Amino acid sequence: MQIIQNCLLLKNIKQSLDKISNIFIKILPIYWAFLTYMLLRPGVENKEYFFMFSGIDKVLHLGIFAALGFCFIAAFPKIRFSYFFQIMLIYAFLTEILQEEMKLGRSMETLDIVADTIGCLIGYYIYKVLVKRFL
Repeated sequence: MQIIQNCLLLKNIKQSLDKISNIFIKILPIYWAFLTYMLLRPGVENKEYFFMFSGIDKVLHLGIFAALGFCFIAAFPKIRFSYFFQIMLIYAFLTEILQEEMKLGRSMETLDIVADTIGCLIGYYIYKVLVKRFL
C-alpha cells in the first residue's frame, strides 16, 4: 500500500513540474527578449532619486539575472547545472561585450558580469529550494 502511495505522489510531483515548466517555457523567451533589449538599448543619463545609491546598477543586474536564472531552470528543470551555468555565463559576457562594441553610451564592466553570474546562481538555487520545499 505504501509503495502505491509513493508512486502516486511521485506521479503528482512530475505532473506539477511539467505544468510549471510549460508555463515558464512561454514566459522565458518574452523575458529574455525584454532583458536583451534593456541591456543593449542606448544609455541615458538617469536623474538622481532618493533611493539611488552608488552600485544600484549592480543590484539591478543581480535581480534581473536572478529572475532570468529562475525562469530558465523552471522552463528546463532537467538541464544539467554545468549547461545552465555555461549558457548564463555566455549570455552575461555577450551582453557586456555588445554594450562595449555597439558604442551607444554603455560600457563593459567586469563587476556587471560578476553580478549577472551571482544573480543566475541565486535564481537557480531559489528554484531548487522551492521545488524541494513545496513539491
